[in-house]
Amino acid sequence: MTFFWIATIVLAIGMAGLLAVALLRGHRQTGPAEAFDVQVYRDQLAEVDREVQRGVISEEDADRLRTEISRRILSADAKAQSGGAAGGQPKTLGLAMAALMAATLIGGSYWLYSQLGAPGYGDLGLAARMEMAEAARETRPSQADAEAQLPVSEDAEMQEEYAALVQRLRGAVAERPDDLQGHILLARSEAALGNFVAAYEAQQRVLSIKGEAATGKDYADLADMMVLAAGGYVSPEAERALEAALTRDPQNGVAQYYMGLMMAQTGRPDVTFRLWDRLLRQSPADASWLPPILAQIEEIAFRAGVTNYQVPQRAGMPGPTAEDMENAEEMSPEARQEMIRGMVAQLSDRLATEGGPPEDWARLISSLGVLGDEAQAIAVWNNAQEVFADNPDALEIVREGARAAGLVL
Repeated sequence: MTFFWIATIVLAIGMAGLLAVALLRGHRQTGPAEAFDVQVYRDQLAEVDREVQRGVISEEDADRLRTEISRRILSADAKAQSGGAAGGQPKTLGLAMAALMAATLIGGSYWLYSQLGAPGYGDLGLAARMEMAEAARETRPSQADAEAQLPVSEDAEMQEEYAALVQRLRGAVAERPDDLQGHILLARSEAALGNFVAAYEAQQRVLSIKGEAATGKDYADLADMMVLAAGGYVSPEAERALEAALTRDPQNGVAQYYMGLMMAQTGRPDVTFRLWDRLLRQSPADASWLPPILAQIEEIAFRAGVTNYQVPQRAGMPGPTAEDMENAEEMSPEARQEMIRGMVAQLSDRLATEGGPPEDWARLISSLGVLGDEAQAIAVWNNAQEVFADNPDALEIVREGARAAGLVL
């Protein structure tokens, strides 16, 4: 680091010195303006003599011209002589300008580096950055450590009937530890209440009971609950669940999203960008993982070195439109996330006041689940069951959104 600053200062002083030499040399070559005028008038005298010899002008006219030009020579010479005492001023001015340029170059370089560089760190090549990312991935906190660092959260407000049902379900599965359907329902119910630790513990029991019959979705659900329990952090335990999910179902969207999130958290935004960009282009328009990807993909693209990334837009895709994303180009990641939440809130208000097709209800419920607002998702799901009570087909569409949010089986 010391060598870097020494080299920077030497180069800046060298450049300023070259500019100063150019300024002083230019002054020596041209001299003061009056000296230049004297030389011009002398050339004019010689030209008068040549004109007389060619017979272009008469001798009388030539005498008058010589007199006028001589007068001008005397005047210019007098001014040049009087300015001789101040002859050191341009040189002093040139030195002052050189000092100013040196200060500007050195100070400007330091300011730019402090704003855009990383003071205190050496240059990191690609191999070194990949090694650091791999080390961060291998040494990151465990699931238990991440949970221990989170503040104690308040219990979500829930209808008394629903809370009572969950309490009875807990007692039932405690009496029947091999009840598969009971543990599946308990995992979903605990997740809906925001008790994600209890939820993933119940889901682990589901996997244990299923054994080799466990599906990619089962493992993805486990990883989802673990990530939510850790406050959005993908722990090594959650990563193993994601790997198990992708082994059984390589196209599982939830597992791909969280695997990308894990890569971003461990210093590999380039991998995250490739995963999420492909997922954006291949996923159905109502996929529950699209809103969080849309909220983060531009920042991930920038961190991956993709400066001209355009978010792909498809008909029916939830989240920001092309115009919304254009308006959000200057937003911070927090502001973009707030924009997504605002759009979800607008959809919620419209459905509450004007109603809408079941696809919109399903999209709202799944989006609320991904954003972590389980209590609101449950409230919307309960409302949708009343709205579509007489339309089983529409209710089944809404139920898909509730399944994506982890509210029902």
